Amino acid sequence: MGINDYVSIRFNMPNFDDQIYAVLIQIPPGKVTTYGDIAKIAGFPRHARHVGKLLSSLPKDSKLPWFRVINGSGRISLKGEAFERQREKLLDDGVEVKENGAISLRRFRWDGEPS
Repeated sequence: MGINDYVSIRFNMPNFDDQIYAVLIQIPPGKVTTYGDIAKIAGFPRHARHVGKLLSSLPKDSKLPWFRVINGSGRISLKGEAFERQREKLLDDGVEVKENGAISLRRFRWDGEPS
């Protein structure tokens, strides 16, 4: 799926960004969720990649808790400096993150309920 597909999806779902952000801000400290979970909770099942693309477009100084979102395998998807930044933020948040970026979804996954 290319950028044109992403733009097309966003055009056809004008509330997509707002719905994703509305879910994102509900993730409590010490919890994580997946791109797919956010898409599903926001009403856009099967749009996990679009969630990832949207979050990757956030400015570096964003106050949104983007770092609480990981992949469906329970790992940080980012690489290099971005990986380290997300890992540090999660550790500061109270989430146990292994050196390889693995996180126990069983222990730290947010259930989607408001905190």
